[in-house]
Amino acid sequence: MDIFQVEENQYKLIKSYRKGWKQNAFRKRYVDLLEKYDYIVGDWGYGQLRLKGFYEDTHELAERETKYSFLEEYLSEYCNFGCAYFILKKLS
Repeated sequence: MDIFQVEENQYKLIKSYRKGWKQNAFRKRYVDLLEKYDYIVGDWGYGQLRLKGFYEDTHELAERETKYSFLEEYLSEYCNFGCAYFILKKLS
């Protein structure tokens, strides 16, 4: 089980598709704004890592595009087809 600390928060790697998880690249791209989300998704396109946050569906701040249930649609509509990606779940 891959659990690691970023600043004050612990995250669990729940999926790494096509070897998308690169811890050093994630740490370089991570910004404090992502702390508020329950999930962080990182996708690769043209050699660049892009990070996006998602909430649990029941979270009071969750809108359609930021709900975890929107993730599959996000990956198919906003990411390069078949791109490598990873999903982290916030534990703390």
